[in-house]
Amino acid sequence: MRIPLFLVLGIFLVPAHFKPTEHLGSSFLQECFKEAKKIVDDAYKYSREESLRRVRRDVVSPHDALRLLKQPRGDTRTAVRSADYMAQTLRLLHDRVHHVHKRSLNATDLLTEGDLRKLAEITGCAAQVRPPQCLTTPNVNKYRTSTSVCNNLKNPRLGASNTPFTRWLPAEYDDGISQPKGWDRNRRFNNFLLPLVRQVSNNILSTTDAGVVSDGNFTLLVTFFGQWNDHDLSFTPFSPSIRSFSNGINCDESCEQTEPCIPIPIPPGDPRLPSRPDSCIPAFRSAPTCGTGYSAYNFGGEPNKREQINSLTAFLDLGQVYGSEEKLALSLRNLSSDGGLMLVNSEFRDNGRELLPFHPLQVNMCATRKRVTNDTNAREVPCFIAGDVRVDENIALTSIHTLFVREHNRLARELKRINPQWDSETLYQEARKIMGAYTQTFVFRDYLPHIVGDDAMRTQLGRYPGYNPNVDPTIANVFATAAYRFAHLAIQPFIPRLDQNFREHPQFPSVPLFKAFFTPWRVIFEGGLDPLLRGLIGRPAKLNTQDHMMVDALRERLFQFVQHLALDLGSLNMQRSREHAIPGYNAWRRFCGLSQPRNQAELAQVLNNADLARRLLQLYGTPDNIDIWLGGVAEPFVKGGRVGPLFACLIANQFQKIRQGDRFWFENPGVFSTRQRTALSSVTLSRIICDNTGITSVPLDAFSLTSNQNRLINCRNLRRLDLSAWRERTNSEQLDLDTTQGTEPENGNELDNEGPQVNENHQGPHNNEIP
Repeated sequence: MRIPLFLVLGIFLVPAHFKPTEHLGSSFLQECFKEAKKIVDDAYKYSREESLRRVRRDVVSPHDALRLLKQPRGDTRTAVRSADYMAQTLRLLHDRVHHVHKRSLNATDLLTEGDLRKLAEITGCAAQVRPPQCLTTPNVNKYRTSTSVCNNLKNPRLGASNTPFTRWLPAEYDDGISQPKGWDRNRRFNNFLLPLVRQVSNNILSTTDAGVVSDGNFTLLVTFFGQWNDHDLSFTPFSPSIRSFSNGINCDESCEQTEPCIPIPIPPGDPRLPSRPDSCIPAFRSAPTCGTGYSAYNFGGEPNKREQINSLTAFLDLGQVYGSEEKLALSLRNLSSDGGLMLVNSEFRDNGRELLPFHPLQVNMCATRKRVTNDTNAREVPCFIAGDVRVDENIALTSIHTLFVREHNRLARELKRINPQWDSETLYQEARKIMGAYTQTFVFRDYLPHIVGDDAMRTQLGRYPGYNPNVDPTIANVFATAAYRFAHLAIQPFIPRLDQNFREHPQFPSVPLFKAFFTPWRVIFEGGLDPLLRGLIGRPAKLNTQDHMMVDALRERLFQFVQHLALDLGSLNMQRSREHAIPGYNAWRRFCGLSQPRNQAELAQVLNNADLARRLLQLYGTPDNIDIWLGGVAEPFVKGGRVGPLFACLIANQFQKIRQGDRFWFENPGVFSTRQRTALSSVTLSRIICDNTGITSVPLDAFSLTSNQNRLINCRNLRRLDLSAWRERTNSEQLDLDTTQGTEPENGNELDNEGPQVNENHQGPHNNEIP
């Protein structure tokens, strides 16, 4: 992974051609910084006030909702603000140097090492990369930190929240540094212009809900569990500003390309959207990380290409339940209780069971009930809050969030019953630790085999090879931006709700997907979790087929609350890949050791579809230019999976690194005792549903459709997690046990182990390891 020297040492490398007599000086630097700080602060203030004003209106437009959803918060906002201070200071420096010298000079060429170090300090960027002191962190060998800082003791920020995504292939920015791929719409790539993403969406992804094919093997839970799992691993915030830093243009009111505005043009003759020379879907750039995206040079002598920030941790640690930063994590806990519980709704219950707490921010983004039901007397409720801000995106996702918060509280109460001496912090951390083992088990044992197929499971994701501190678990940009968005094509146009007999619920029938966005009131007033979860385990996922890719609810009605400009998820996916400068389809096929089709005949062979190959090349001209997300989802499935060879490779590669680079992986000796690991081997998602809802019958495998091999069984017949392995014995009890067994006395606490074992010299197996 190429890391700018600044991110390693906290300073910039001074270029070799720097002349000490030709520098800008500290006073000039301070002047530019003060002006840049005012520009950024004013833009942030305006944008926040304007955004809140819009989402507090009775009618909230889709792009306003999406922008608020993607805003950086807390520590992420601080990190992004520092990056903007840095970038705007350097922009002003560059403009003034150019004005004075009348020639193209990089401002950073004229700054001394001391100036650059000072700039890093005053912008706050130095604080973002300063190594934490892991040895002083409480319980650093026993529990994860909320941010996952100090998971890796050699490199404490590896995999932590608010760090850059990694690159498996170099970025392909238009200017080599920061401009999105295709920023210059007249620029040719491999002798062809890039097609408009909305045109690609219209020509390739368009389908009708009537043409949807249902999956013959897997339930809809596979789809939404994938979304839920994605929200544990990556969140790429937008720039907080809705207006240009350089010219003040409001991105919502103009189709001009100017940082941070990246409008999506509407092609001529668009079937839904108005097509004028200046018409577009507003879109915003992802926030950059400190020290990237300008013409300073790094350790290797290459430009500091722009990198995007991941506000979540790279580990399977249920950050979407607990939060990925300390303040949020604390705010989600019930600190008035001594039971280690998560905070729940104080106003509403679901047949006596817990619901998520309401978000304290007073916005109308979730006040959709009156408009949807046409009942002017209907009571509106706020959005829910959880460890991930996207909890309210749809009610299926909300139901999974709620299920896991209930399970945490159930575990905490059970642990308190068997260990009444434990304090609130221990109960919280132990329940959280068990929940982390749940998600690691469900993802690797139950979910991924259905996605990446037999070969990838056997070669990359089979037996646990052990922890390796030299493996980088950081989420790759291509994984977050493209590969793990495959499930957008497995979403049905409705969210089913079923009664206790697994038939359409007579009182609360299935909901069209476009009417399930930002509707927490449906969970509160329309039957709670049970009908929704029965729908997820009792109805099939959509099958991604090459002639019926993306349902209208996502392509034409995304976040449609009223008759405003609804968003197009397919266009957004491709636009995001270009904005992040992700290389094209063939570059990734080469990375994975797959063939690289060069013409229509070869592409037709790869896709096993001559017509689709023809239509793709009519748009792109060459397979090299095909957007990575589109090329990946267009491939036929691998054996046993629901993605093609390219995405199977990228997804398996990422999870291989996540597992092996996690010091707290549940199978790593020392994380759990042998008895605890044995108990955890029996956990199932079906049992969690049984324990936290009124549902009494479930399939043994919640991800597979019911069949003769996967029948509905009564919850009473499902094995429960045996928590006796977590019982802390008193010293006298342990002494009696040791005497009876004729052994020397041991430490009497099952939980008192040495913590995760770390062998800094262990390299681990490197079979099928892709660099």
